[in-house]
Amino acid sequence: MRYLTAPAVALVLTTALAAQTGSGEKAAIAATPAAVTASKEDPAAVERGGKLFATNCAKCHGATAKGLTGKDNTDLVRSLYVLEDEKGILLTPPIKNGRPDKGMPPSNLTDAEIRDVAAWLRVQAYGAGHRTTYTFLDVLTGDAKKGEAYFNGAGKCNTCHSPTGDLKGVGSRYTPQQLQGRWLSPGGRGGRGAAGGSGPSRSQRTVAVTLPGGQTVSGPLDRIDDFNVAMHDSNGAYRSFTRNGDIPKVVITDPMKAHVDLLRTYTDADIHNVTAYLVTLK
Repeated sequence: MRYLTAPAVALVLTTALAAQTGSGEKAAIAATPAAVTASKEDPAAVERGGKLFATNCAKCHGATAKGLTGKDNTDLVRSLYVLEDEKGILLTPPIKNGRPDKGMPPSNLTDAEIRDVAAWLRVQAYGAGHRTTYTFLDVLTGDAKKGEAYFNGAGKCNTCHSPTGDLKGVGSRYTPQQLQGRWLSPGGRGGRGAAGGSGPSRSQRTVAVTLPGGQTVSGPLDRIDDFNVAMHDSNGAYRSFTRNGDIPKVVITDPMKAHVDLLRTYTDADIHNVTAYLVTLK
């Protein structure tokens, strides 16, 4: 089965329909042109089906077929009928005849119209399960002035970073989406410092292990869990130690700790405002 994977930071699909659900909610996601192409559905049928769905089905199933909040059995993107349908074979009977046991009335759509709706639904399911068909929306919705105030104030970003130093020109080196991802998760997967600056990366975490006899071994941290801690010592040799509660004593130095701590406090407005400010650093 295909499931929608959650974005990391501000990633959504483009809105193909401006239709609203019965609850007044606007569509949050819809299949992109890339999803239509990759799914090998007929673009014309998908376009017709989307309009028909918006008029006849969105009130109960949501404008993008992902269902209505708090209402069961309304998410069609994860429905087996949609996931396993071919050419409307599985979807035609329930749409045409309804599902009285689920509170779904019969439809007045013709067989051809149902096939178009089915094509549109299959694309929604395809797009939800394939990240490569995602399209970034504009993340520049924040206020750069407020972002600068947060950078120099509540966020305390200026204690480690400088718009004329390590962040100089950062707004020219990355797209807004890349920039936002880099400062929210600096050093991820061995990347560089915050917003792509020259600062330390998360991969530069070090650990000091003090053994019961008093000997201390330190070096770059490889991994740690409740049972073991692994590192490379000053000679480059791999070392691993079994942990039993607080023995041995383990002290980790993480140059990105301030960013990790801030993840618990950011609001959506903070994120977009800071991104808007960083983009101005040309």
